[in-house]
Amino acid sequence: MSHFKSAEEAAAAGKYVRTVRSFVKREGRLTKGQAAAIERLWPSIGLTVESGKLELPHVFGRQAPITLEIGFGMGHSLVEMAANAPERDFIGIEVHEPGVGACLMAAGEAEVNNLRVFHEDAVEVLKQCIPDASLNCVQIFFPDPWHKKRHHKRRIVQPEFVQLLTQKLEAGGTIHLATDWENYAEHMLEVLNGAPNLDNLSSSDDYVPRPESRPKTKFERRGEGKGHGVWDLQFKVK
Repeated sequence: MSHFKSAEEAAAAGKYVRTVRSFVKREGRLTKGQAAAIERLWPSIGLTVESGKLELPHVFGRQAPITLEIGFGMGHSLVEMAANAPERDFIGIEVHEPGVGACLMAAGEAEVNNLRVFHEDAVEVLKQCIPDASLNCVQIFFPDPWHKKRHHKRRIVQPEFVQLLTQKLEAGGTIHLATDWENYAEHMLEVLNGAPNLDNLSSSDDYVPRPESRPKTKFERRGEGKGHGVWDLQFKVK
């Protein structure tokens, strides 16, 4: 990043600095059902960065604890969580359009009204749209592990990113991460342990059993059948 300490500092000086992204934009083809769901439900469920800082009680029409999920994939577990916890509100962020379409299809079928969705980069959503100390929980389940060592810098769970998450969480709010890559789990644990304002909720100071609130995905069940492990981490803002 040359002599600038951050991308923000470079931008203030009128310089553009390429930042490392944790995802590759893969625009698969939408099915007819996904496209129809986006056309029908986006006006009521969709959110955009262009809207700026959100007044969350206005977005949902009430005051309730808010869970934000980053990278919800096809959205089935997110919709299931929203349906199972009507007393909470949920925001999902996903960069891949077919996943957004599938999530909206599932939301329509489940008739949930406590879910909103961004088709955006999570970092931009957090910086531009989410007020500080407004979230009760942030969850990231099975993010891209970028398993090759030279790609580890692309992993979304990094100290600066965790600092941004804790800024958006209320006191007592939680970060819940899950991965099926042991090396990434160890990396996550190291990063979260290094955050001065977070406490590990694990009784053994490492990982927690899968909370009942996190549904098992088909992908996870398939991995378990092959003997793959899954590691859940939960940390609380002091």
